[in-house]
Amino acid sequence: MKQVLLAGATGYLGGFLLKELLSRGYPVRALVRDGGRLETDSNPGLESFEGEITRAQSIAGCCDNIDVVISTVGITRQKDGLTYLDVDYQANLNLLREAERSGAQRFIYVSVLNGETLRHLKICEAKERFTETLRDSALSSCVIRPNGFFSDMGEYLKMARQGRAYLFGDGTWRANPIHGADLAEVCADQVEGGQAELNVGGPQTLTQKEIAELAFATLAKPARITYLPEWLRKGVLRIVRTCTPSKTYGPIEFFLTVMAMDMVAPEYGTRTLRGYFQELAK
Repeated sequence: MKQVLLAGATGYLGGFLLKELLSRGYPVRALVRDGGRLETDSNPGLESFEGEITRAQSIAGCCDNIDVVISTVGITRQKDGLTYLDVDYQANLNLLREAERSGAQRFIYVSVLNGETLRHLKICEAKERFTETLRDSALSSCVIRPNGFFSDMGEYLKMARQGRAYLFGDGTWRANPIHGADLAEVCADQVEGGQAELNVGGPQTLTQKEIAELAFATLAKPARITYLPEWLRKGVLRIVRTCTPSKTYGPIEFFLTVMAMDMVAPEYGTRTLRGYFQELAK
């Protein structure tokens, strides 16, 4: 059985992936800041390695006797004074170099759908820079590109609770976001798999209007949707890029950009957005 190191095990996707790997019987070493956040006593196949991935010295030896490294490390909102290049690029590079030094066989990295075409965005720039470095490595690698999580879609339910949803354009842009547990299964498959890159979406493709209507229907409320003009979206983008630091405008820039394009990937999984909304509504 291959030994797996998982970086980002306490994050949203990492939590699902840790559970999936253990359920398949893989021995897992979780790279975390605080080992106390993991229940290693009740999971004999799980061990923790405490280290700060942004500091290369603190993770020395983390990949010893490891066959496959999986990284879900990345930041959506900058914190602790760290930048996207500090985490999405440099932290993952630290882990890659450690994996190479230790003789690991494979490195699996979770990035973002359309990252190549969205490289002008701060969040994607660092991810794509690391992806290029990973491809140049002698290790077998797989870059997994999900198009968005169900957890991101929770914003639609929040708007529905407040009585009105706001969309840019005419609401016909499409997406098929995926549940974290379904994406975890795809990632775990690549421990034994040999694919170099995977675009991953959920089992159902919906327009933004249909997602908003689903949120209202879940709450048994009439759908009230306001469609905002494209010039407003572009104007807000210009303002935040000009008047705010990258830690502020990075997430806004990404959100406003993907809200005006299709984010559709090959369909995986079985969990539906309707079911997720129903769980949240409870």
